[in-house]
Amino acid sequence: PSKKTRTSPLPTESEGQRSKSRLAMAPPATPLPFLVLLATLLAAAPLLPPAAAAEPEAFDVRRHLSTVTRYDVSRASNSVVSAPAISDECRVIHLNLVARHGTRAPTKKRIKELDRLAVRLGTLVDEAKQGPDTASLKKIPSWMKGWESRWKGRVKGGELVSEGEEELFNFANRVKERFQDLFDEEYHPDVYSIRATQVPRASASAVAFGLGLLSGKGKLGAGNNRAFSVLSESRASDICLRFFDSCKTYKDYRKRKEPDVDKQKEPILEHVTSALVSRYHLKFTTQDVSSLWFLCKQEASLLNITNQACQLFNEDEVHLLEWTDDLEGFVLKGYGESINYKMGLPLLKDVVQSMEEAIIAKEENFPDGTYEKARLRFAHAETLVPFTCLLGLFLEGSDFEKIQREEPLDLPPMPPQRRNWKGALVAPFASNNMLALYQCPGNDGKKTSQDQKNSYFVQVLHNEAPVSMPGCGNKDLCPFEEFKEKIVKPHLEHDYDMLCKKPVAAADEEPSSFSSKLNFFLDLLSRKGYRVKGQDVKTEL
Repeated sequence: PSKKTRTSPLPTESEGQRSKSRLAMAPPATPLPFLVLLATLLAAAPLLPPAAAAEPEAFDVRRHLSTVTRYDVSRASNSVVSAPAISDECRVIHLNLVARHGTRAPTKKRIKELDRLAVRLGTLVDEAKQGPDTASLKKIPSWMKGWESRWKGRVKGGELVSEGEEELFNFANRVKERFQDLFDEEYHPDVYSIRATQVPRASASAVAFGLGLLSGKGKLGAGNNRAFSVLSESRASDICLRFFDSCKTYKDYRKRKEPDVDKQKEPILEHVTSALVSRYHLKFTTQDVSSLWFLCKQEASLLNITNQACQLFNEDEVHLLEWTDDLEGFVLKGYGESINYKMGLPLLKDVVQSMEEAIIAKEENFPDGTYEKARLRFAHAETLVPFTCLLGLFLEGSDFEKIQREEPLDLPPMPPQRRNWKGALVAPFASNNMLALYQCPGNDGKKTSQDQKNSYFVQVLHNEAPVSMPGCGNKDLCPFEEFKEKIVKPHLEHDYDMLCKKPVAAADEEPSSFSSKLNFFLDLLSRKGYRVKGQDVKTEL
């Protein structure tokens, strides 16, 4: 096998080569026949402006891995002109954070897929060797001969890797630096609340973030670290961070819609498969190409290897495959259907409630250390994407009014057309939304009883970059009352239990299970001769 290259990006194709393979298509509402798609591809003209064609940006596949993109790569790709100016008289008084876990290893299911791919590639190479055309053997990439998955033999997967730990640790240090006044107080779990789902990669992300946030504030080890608490709810009852687990309506929608998404992706996979068969003289199937694209994403994101699986695809094919991933995320997690984000209402309510409590604490002059200053949450893409949609981010034109009316949105436009919805920007590893609550004085520098409510403003930062809010007249700082009225209130007409058809009995399931276990242990202790009264045992563990 050839020596692996870990850091250099893929070579950029010439402008002539790019022009021949660019695509200009509207997103298919229904699956397109392959021949129609191919004819459209050949007839398409470049849609990029002349300036972009004159000075093309160096292509790097690591920026086009959809939701498998590394956080630092995504931040470097984000084109934010400048941060809005905030008056020196304004003070941040509370911070809400909703973050996805950091870079993780492939899951157990995906590890098995890569093991099957290794067997399949071996079969394809052997078939080529036995064929009459020996010259075609030279077209087979050397790495493919005898290739084995980096994760071969592993029976566990999905854990946070060291790169993911660094993402969250460094992110916390930047947050601490950005909001110095907010984090200058001595740590207390009620002041700086850290929450995570019960999935290990999410809770590990919370720990990595906490280590960065509180480094130098304790007496543990060379880094003067300190212990801190991370709260988690049961998966079965966590409707704040894992609302998708308990929403039957969403599960039914996803089960019904997944085959449609596969059909919409199929013409792209067929087109890329045909190109690879012609290019390498191997009998690839669409499943082979799908697995090779997954391998490319894992190698490029986790290992910084871009000259193996990723080099099978040219630039335009990468853009197309990235679009299929973005399409899936849009339809099954994003704006594709209102249930995708409406089920995130408990999280939105929790965010607003925490800001209202912070305002009350300020208005009533609560002393420091007696009220919460930050609520920090660590979860999953299935959490972050719906919350991002509830805020109305990454929309096209007048789409915000459509989601307020719960109207369906057009699919993200296909390459080479530009689009706002890109998984690499919306939800890369460690992606996050921060809502900073500011207290600002009135025009005369003083607050009066009439303008107290209007002296608080919300700033939304996506992946640490301030963003304007379509629901608030595209303002960078949205008055808190306007934020509640125009962005939050339209969603409040829904009730999570009714929306998700959640059975009432489900709420009692876990406590009853706990009670039965408790009674079992009490009975066991009494049999051993211990005298234990039920009322002496507290259920708060």
